Amino acid sequence: MPETGVTPRVWIVDAYRSGEQTQLRALAEGLGWPFEIKTLRYRKYEMRTNLFRGRDLHGVDTELSDGLAPPWPDLVLSSGMRNEPVCRWIRDQSNGHTRIVFVGRLWADPAHFDLVITTPQYRVPERPNVLRNDLPLHHVRPDRLAEAAAHWAPRLAHLRRPFITVNMGGNSGPYAFGRRAAQRLVRDAVALASERGGSLLVSSSARTRAAAIEAFAAQTEVPMELYRWQRGDADNPYLGFLALADELIVTADSISMLSEAYATGKPVHMFDLGAGRFSMRRDLYVAAGEPDRAEALSRKDDDRPDLAVGALAYRALMRWGWKHLSRDISQVHLRLIRAGKMNWLGDPLPPMQAEGQSSDMQRAVARIHSLLGMEAASR
Repeated sequence: MPETGVTPRVWIVDAYRSGEQTQLRALAEGLGWPFEIKTLRYRKYEMRTNLFRGRDLHGVDTELSDGLAPPWPDLVLSSGMRNEPVCRWIRDQSNGHTRIVFVGRLWADPAHFDLVITTPQYRVPERPNVLRNDLPLHHVRPDRLAEAAAHWAPRLAHLRRPFITVNMGGNSGPYAFGRRAAQRLVRDAVALASERGGSLLVSSSARTRAAAIEAFAAQTEVPMELYRWQRGDADNPYLGFLALADELIVTADSISMLSEAYATGKPVHMFDLGAGRFSMRRDLYVAAGEPDRAEALSRKDDDRPDLAVGALAYRALMRWGWKHLSRDISQVHLRLIRAGKMNWLGDPLPPMQAEGQSSDMQRAVARIHSLLGMEAASR
């Protein structure tokens, strides 16, 4: 552990998926210590070293990766199966000094890590060193929202308030977001904006299919600003739309977007991509152990779902396959509904959230301070 009064040396052994990268950087910034990012490149057979619970660099192309050498860090933050053996190798090289904090999904037993920060969809076993937050960590902070609001408010001044922000994801696991779901989303979002007498701020993402974007582009019933996602766009209004929203509608496939919407403190409506026996709400009832309500919803829902081979295959994998190979986002939906943090679009208005998601970050930071023997620094 670092000596009293000495700032810990922190490495991020970087994730290889953007959502996990966001969480790692948000956590490092939340800790408030300087950190160094280690970017790795992997060999084709890198999975072997994890499946056999490795603690080595056999899966890493060291010539193309950032160097891993002394002085060894006090703390490693990381995520992703490929990085599990790397982090354990670093701890071995430090003679057990380095503490490992892993974020998200795990493949090895939690006992191999000092702290695991995860969310319900990954079904990580309950252990003393597992911190289970309701939602992922993120960069959406009050200062960033205020800055985005100041930048975007003049550019949207021609639209009438209140603003209903709509954030769209796409196909995810057992759920398909196609033409039918897009038409329902447009119908329900327009109805809400009309009821409020306001406008829509609609943002697509990398996973949003053209059918959903064009469905919104065709609507003329309410005023709207529609953003078509572009990779690397410095003028992406996503944060501005969050900051200026009076209410938010988020497609419930994206736990990260739900987390960022919740951080605004504004009411959040979750949009169910599915319908009938393929609906998210039905899966929530199943997760809650209420099969009768699930069956009743299947019978009364008149909307038709989008069906995709990939989504059906994933649903089969969740039911009959190895749990590590899938995630169950209905577990997140269940916790959000039970905690009163969000409601389904069409249900009674969800509440304002005065604290946003700061408590999740505060818990994570406090646990890491405790792990490093720095309890006083977290108070």
